[in-house]
Amino acid sequence: MTAVETQVQYSSYMMTTTEEYMTQEDDWDRDLLLDPAWEKQQRKTFTAWCNSHLRKAGTQIENIEEDFRNGLKLMLLLEVISGERLPKPDKGKMRFHKIANVNKALDYISSKGVKLVSIGAEEIVDGNVKMTLGMIWTIILRFAIQDISVEETSAKEGLLLWCQRKTAPYRNVNVQNFHISWKDGLALCALIHRHRPDLIDYSKLRKDDPIGNLNTAFEVAEKYLDIPKMLDAEDIVNTPKPDEKAIMTYVSCFYHAFAGAEQAETAANRICKVLAVNQENEKLMEEYEKLASELLEWIQRTIPWLENRVAEQTMHAMQQKLEDFRDYRRVHKPPKVQEKCQLEINFNTLQTKLRLSNRPAFMPSEGKMVSDIANAWKGLEQVEKGYEEWLLIEIRRLERLDHLAEKFRQKSTLHESWTTGKEELLSQKDYESASLMEIRALMRKHEAFESDLAAHQDRVEQIAAIAQELNELDFYDAATINARCQGICDQWDNLGTLTQKRRESLERVEKLWETIDQLYLEFAKRAAPFNNWMDGAMEDLQDMFIVHSIEEIQSLITAHDQFKATLPEADKERMAIMGIHTEILKIAQTYGIKVVGVNPYTVLSPQDISNKWEAVKQLVPMRDQMLQEEVARQQSNERLRRQFAAQSNIIGPWIQTKMEEISHVSIDIAGSLEEQMSNLKTYEQNIINYKSNIDKLEGDHQLSQEGLIFDNKHTNYTMEHVRVGWEQLLTTIARTINEVENQILTRDAKGISQEQLNEFRASFNHFDRKRNGMMDPDDFRACLISMGYDLGEVEFARIMTLVDPNNTGVVTFQAFIDFMTRETAETDTAEQVMASFKILASDKAYITVEELRRELPPEQAEYCISRMTKYMGGDAPPGALDYISFSSALYGESDL
Repeated sequence: MTAVETQVQYSSYMMTTTEEYMTQEDDWDRDLLLDPAWEKQQRKTFTAWCNSHLRKAGTQIENIEEDFRNGLKLMLLLEVISGERLPKPDKGKMRFHKIANVNKALDYISSKGVKLVSIGAEEIVDGNVKMTLGMIWTIILRFAIQDISVEETSAKEGLLLWCQRKTAPYRNVNVQNFHISWKDGLALCALIHRHRPDLIDYSKLRKDDPIGNLNTAFEVAEKYLDIPKMLDAEDIVNTPKPDEKAIMTYVSCFYHAFAGAEQAETAANRICKVLAVNQENEKLMEEYEKLASELLEWIQRTIPWLENRVAEQTMHAMQQKLEDFRDYRRVHKPPKVQEKCQLEINFNTLQTKLRLSNRPAFMPSEGKMVSDIANAWKGLEQVEKGYEEWLLIEIRRLERLDHLAEKFRQKSTLHESWTTGKEELLSQKDYESASLMEIRALMRKHEAFESDLAAHQDRVEQIAAIAQELNELDFYDAATINARCQGICDQWDNLGTLTQKRRESLERVEKLWETIDQLYLEFAKRAAPFNNWMDGAMEDLQDMFIVHSIEEIQSLITAHDQFKATLPEADKERMAIMGIHTEILKIAQTYGIKVVGVNPYTVLSPQDISNKWEAVKQLVPMRDQMLQEEVARQQSNERLRRQFAAQSNIIGPWIQTKMEEISHVSIDIAGSLEEQMSNLKTYEQNIINYKSNIDKLEGDHQLSQEGLIFDNKHTNYTMEHVRVGWEQLLTTIARTINEVENQILTRDAKGISQEQLNEFRASFNHFDRKRNGMMDPDDFRACLISMGYDLGEVEFARIMTLVDPNNTGVVTFQAFIDFMTRETAETDTAEQVMASFKILASDKAYITVEELRRELPPEQAEYCISRMTKYMGGDAPPGALDYISFSSALYGESDL
């Protein structure tokens, strides 16, 4: 309290004490100046209070107005209560000696900032009781009550607030003043019980026994608390309004008696506050470790699944794998993306809280750093991308394999159908018993067969080539294909051998044949290749095809149109062949030749040619229909491509625009942090609302993949591009919101204004040359110099270790704010916590378990007991704990 405040306070007092006495001096003789009960209470209380100090000097007073008249005991009282030496008193007994000594006492009181109003040495020397009581009250106020302070109040108000807080939990106690509130004695008993519950059984006290309550308090205070009895219970009870100054003097003794306990309570509150911060931070650390472990375990479980490149044997099984992968991307991965983002946000928030509470930065256990999780996530996405590419390649391969396998089966079936019975035919020896004409016929027939055999050579080579390609593409049923192909090749080789042997046999008897039916031979020679052409045409018209674009199907249609253009010429050849047969019949009829049986040179009949020609004509429109259906399918695929492209060409730029807008929000100064937060929340809600567009695009992408559409020339945005951009957008908005939250947390914790924060942001943005939310060291140095810092190399290097502890080469905005506010931060220190523990330990270098449990709440006490190390000094009892190392560990690198 300043001297001016003291003067005001004591001037106020004099208005109610000294001036009260002086203005009513004329009435003193009529006993009207001071209530006799009050004067009696003041005499007894002030005398007891003075004696409680004078006995330390081995003396006391009996009569307050007589024993202070010579000034000697008055000077001695001031020396005892102040601890200072007053000027040497005059030894004489004359009146002027007494006045001089009293003046020395009054001058000392004035030197302490107390303005004495209307109190003179003469009145004290003359034994004026009202002036003497006023002077003693002034001394009590200055040396016993003035320094009492509770929540920035002082003196009377502080003492009253202290009494109210201490007695608040007690029934029948309501302290509102220093007179009526104390008449029943319960308030005094409550004060004692609050600090020493072992001295009074409060539950047995009765409000209707004020005399008993007061005497109990007086006796206990005098016996156990060294507070002399300053009041009489009967005087207080029988006085309508007890004297306020007497009550205040006596109650102030309780305050000073329990000051040590108050100090211990303050120390305990400080320790509890520090421990609560540590416990909350430890909980956040445990939550981070748990979330990091779970996310890393999920990544470790998922990567082997994505690394599995064992291909399925069927298209259906591979498409199921692709569907499983789509479920993973749509259902299983998105929550993990959110978990990863939330983990980074929790980590940043925890580090901010640790920094604001002057705690060391959190270092996760090995392998669980944010960078470790980011690296694991990067590895997951790399494997994921490779897995999707592998799936699509395998599906294309299986599609190709299924097509080739079906083509192999069709050609093999046609060939095997043609070769049926050929080996038996070539093995016949019918020429041994044939006539000349029959031999000649057999020879021509064999020539026709050789022609037919040569025509089928191309088909056998195609079958072998398809089988080889199936083997190269690792067809799952290659063994069956190879066995069938080998059977066809072996049979083909055998047919060649048998054909050669039969020709050699027929040639041996060729000299025997003289004539041959030229018309039959000509029919056979022209019918066989024409029949083979029709077989090829039918094969081509029924040939399976696979295309992926309109251009490819258009190429097939062009080829088909070209084939249809050859049909008129083929029809002419058919008519010519049929004309040969007509000529045979005409000659036979003309010359009376009886035609018996079939053409000896071929198995083909005119009816065979006609039937097969009709079959070819029927296959042509069927082929037309198949091609048109495929055109429709490719047109549908093209619509899907355009539909996907139309959306992706909107969504892709939208995501990029939002990314840029969010980055601008983080560096713009306009508005408060709360306004920035509101804007970011609006952005976040807009992004969330936009999710339906992403889902629709996913649906179109799935339709494209189900239609085996793997390319799209109408857009540069693939579904993977959109997915990655969307995930980055979600992560960026969440991180930006977290950054603003941390700035608000820092602003509020550091006590900086929005204007200061805007100034910091303006300075930072000015020197953020690259506009990426970071400054390099040179820009940071220039920023500090512009703000008035006089930097040498050593000092700048020290500052860089604060703002860039990991030596990344850049200074973030958060680190910049932390540096600018660090010097003004008001945080607890290890030394403050040690001092608080020392108070609880009664100035010992160690503390016991019993003291911790007595002074701290149960949870905080057990927290300390479980973490404090054993005190190693030799002067401590068993089980003593080292609170000094514990306090240091709270603010250093440790496992606490």
